[in-house]
Parts: sequence; structure tokens; C-alpha cells
Amino acid sequence: MADYEIESLLSEERRFPPPASIAEGSIARPDLYEQAREDRLAFWGDRAREYVTWTKPFTEVLDWSGAPVAKWFADGELNVAANCLDRHVDAGLGDRIAIRWEGEPGDVRTITYAELTADVRRAANALHALGVGQGDRVAIYLPVVPEAVVAMLAVARLGAVHSVVFGGFSAQSLHDRILDAGAKLVITADGGYRRGKVFPLKAAVDEALVLLGDRSPVEHVLV
Repeated sequence: MADYEIESLLSEERRFPPPASIAEGSIARPDLYEQAREDRLAFWGDRAREYVTWTKPFTEVLDWSGAPVAKWFADGELNVAANCLDRHVDAGLGDRIAIRWEGEPGDVRTITYAELTADVRRAANALHALGVGQGDRVAIYLPVVPEAVVAMLAVARLGAVHSVVFGGFSAQSLHDRILDAGAKLVITADGGYRRGKVFPLKAAVDEALVLLGDRSPVEHVLV
């Protein structure tokens, strides 16, 4: 096992074969292909029931009445955050690693499913207190940090919609995306690292809000 210890993912070049148990449990099995070939709708319906937790079970796998637009599981309802996090914690997997993150300066953070779930719940409560609810749009203007994942899942937990804006975009580009999405809240940070330099984010948000002026749908900025 010592040979499998990884100090830094950014500089790791070795290859590790998957354990036999994972290889044997791969979804790429001839019997599954045969099931899908014989009855594709029943196959995908079974997979959706097996791997997804539904708050309202679907009654129809595929609605093709508006072809060429396909609607899958259209009358079903689910919570993305609960499927990404809660169901794994409920299954006793809370101590498993959900995120292992390495920053540009070399800092490392390891976050378990239980820890990530707790962070997402706290963030969702904060967003709810700021008036974010089902159907609202939230712009996320963050560097590539674990908090970006927390933000996306917290928004999803409330039934709201997130719009991720690349941290390298200008204030004008951020302005355009906030306006297009009708975002009522922006989540950002003071800045982040890119190519060895610190780049500002909050300053770009401030500039974008000035450009928006009276047209701004933004009610709050969360830093």
C-alpha cells in the first residue's frame, strides 16, 4: 500500500489499476447492454430507481410527444444536493472522502461527505435567510476552491438555480451573465490564485454592479 500513497495530485504521474472488486462491478457488462437493447425504457427506469433518490417518483420514463425534444422522468422530483451528499451519509459513508483539493500554493484540504454535507446545510441556511428560494437564480463567481462546490450544492438544496461565472471573466462579462440570468444574489470571494498570482474577484463584482445600475436584479452579494 505504501506505493499507492499520493503526496501531490498535481505532480503524480504513476498509474494505478482499479481493485478487482471495482473492475468486476463496472457498469460495462454484456448483460446490462443486452437489457438496454431489449427494452431501453425499462432499463433506464430501473437504473433511475436504483441510483437516484426521488422525493416524488416518476411515472413515465420518457416523454417523446414533443419530438425532437425528449423529456426524461418529467413528472419525477428530486433534490440534487440530497442525491450527491445526504444519501451517502445516510448509507454510513460519511467518513469517505468527497473532495481532496490542492491549491496553487500547495495547500491541501480533505473533506468527507459528512463534513461537506454540514457545510452545504449551513450555506443553504444562510442563502435562505437572504431570501433565496425555489426557482431563484444565484451567480457564483469564485476561484476553483471547495467553497465553489459548497455554493453550487447549497443553491441546489433550496431548489434554486446556479449560474457559474468563470473567475477570469471581466466585470463586463460578469455584468452580462448576471443580467441574462436575472441573478438575485452573487456569491464571490475577495480573490484567488491563478498562475502564481492573486487575482481580484470582489472588485470585479463591485464594478459589474455599477455597470448594472438600476437594471440590477442583485439583492445581495455574499463574500
